Order: sequence, then structure tokens, then C-alpha cells
Amino acid sequence: MPTATVEKSTKIELLEFPEKQRLNWTTTLVLVLLHIGAIAALFMFSWANLAAMLFLLWFATGLGISMGYHRLHTHRSYQVPLALEYLFAVCGALTFEGGPIFWVATHRIHHQKSDMPGDPHSPRDGGWWAHVGWILLGEAKHNNTKLMSKYAPDLAKHRFYVWLNNYHWLPNVLLGVILYAIGGVSMVLWGLALRVVVGLHATWLVNSATHMWGSRRFETRDDSRNTWWVALITFGEGWHNNHHAHPTSARHGLTWYEFDPSWLTIQMLRFFGVAKNIKVAKVNSELAERDAA
Repeated sequence: MPTATVEKSTKIELLEFPEKQRLNWTTTLVLVLLHIGAIAALFMFSWANLAAMLFLLWFATGLGISMGYHRLHTHRSYQVPLALEYLFAVCGALTFEGGPIFWVATHRIHHQKSDMPGDPHSPRDGGWWAHVGWILLGEAKHNNTKLMSKYAPDLAKHRFYVWLNNYHWLPNVLLGVILYAIGGVSMVLWGLALRVVVGLHATWLVNSATHMWGSRRFETRDDSRNTWWVALITFGEGWHNNHHAHPTSARHGLTWYEFDPSWLTIQMLRFFGVAKNIKVAKVNSELAERDAA
């Protein structure tokens, strides 16, 4: 088994994520309402609603989380023009996973303390905790931009990211108005509630399932695993052991049979000269960099 390459990272003073605190009622209420809306959507099926849901799932979770918040904003595994970077951040906000500064800060802490004390969402504290418990319990840090900016100072330099972190809920409000104008209540439930719930659980499975089940190609210090079925529903994020071995790699699926839609999209952007300075890991643990200029 290859040993993971140790890559340079900036050490930061870690934020405390206590294991147990009071229930966060605001977050819990929002999630309960979204799940109720998702169930209600199933009784209002139409092909137009399904198409809207699938497109917005790719737009928000695929572009926003996988390509945006994760591979671009957190790990800087490739570069795109600033306007496109901002667009990916707006897509990420559509997932109801918080603003870019909160998301990036939390994920960077996860990599520093992965499956060790201080990891915000390790299954060593319980599978349920890693999946959703850490979000429901404890102090809500989504809107504490000043605090989270300490862990994402590169994003905090941009007024747009600070604004979006404070008002990360606004894109979904605007989207809801648009969906209602196009298809009424049923399209709102499909394109917003059901889409968000599916996207949330898919992303949460990367925090929980891919640290519990799957194969390990690299010897990393954590419990990260490659879980194919999670990769299928997260646009390639399920190749998690590959990712923890090479956090700055834009490519997570390192072999032909490890399907990684986000990597394919980055390659397409590279072909058109949009994505540049793309870092790519290989199975033999080497890290290369491709410059599309």
C-alpha cells in the first residue's frame, strides 16, 4: 500500500468543536422543514420538476460544493477567473451548507485533525455525529464570519465572500421566487426542498460513510476510504482516501474506473482555457501540476 505524500499546509490555531452541547433549534427547525418539504414533493411529481431538481443538484452540489467550496476554495487545486470563482461560491450557498468562509474553515480544520480530537465530524465520535449530529448540536458558527475568517483568511480578503457568508441563505430565497414563478409550489418543493435534502445527505455521507466503509489505497493517518457508491452521488467526492492522501489534487478518482465527474468538468474547462494551474495526483503518489496557459 503506498504511503500518502505529506503536502505543505498552513497550520492554524484550531477552533473547538465540542462533542455535546445544546440542540441548535434554528438549524434543526430549518432541516426538519426541508425534510417535510422533500417528502411532500414526492406526491407532486412531474417530469419538469424532476428535471429542475436534477439540474439544480448538479448546479449547487456539483459546481458549488465539489468543484467550488471543496476543490477550488478550500484546497486551491486549480484556478479559474475570479468571476467564475464567485459563481461557484453562489452555487455552494444554494446547498444550505453555509457560506464559503464557514465551509472552507470547517473543512480545513477537518484535514488538520482528521479523525483526531478536534475534528468537527469524525465517525470515531459516532456515525450519526459525523453525518449530522455535529451540525444539530453546539453553537451555530455559520454566521460567525469574524471567527471563521481566522481559518480562511484568503477568502476573508474578498468583500464578496464576507457578504455571501453573512447572507448565504439569500440565493435560495431568490431561487425559490424564480421556481414559484415557473412551476408553482410543486417546483419549489422539488427544486429547493427535495434537492437540498438529497444534496445535504450526499455531502454528509462523505463525512460519515467514507471514513467507515470502503477500500484504502494509501496509508493515511486517518480512517479515510474510497467508497464507490458515495462517489456516484457526490460528483466524485467519494474517492476520499485518494483525496486525504493528496488534498491539493483536483483529481480524486485516480484510475479510469474511479468515476469523477468534477474532474471531467475541470478537464473541459482546461480544454477551453478557463481552468489553469491544475494540480493532479497519480496512483504512484506523485503530485504533478498542469498549467493550461
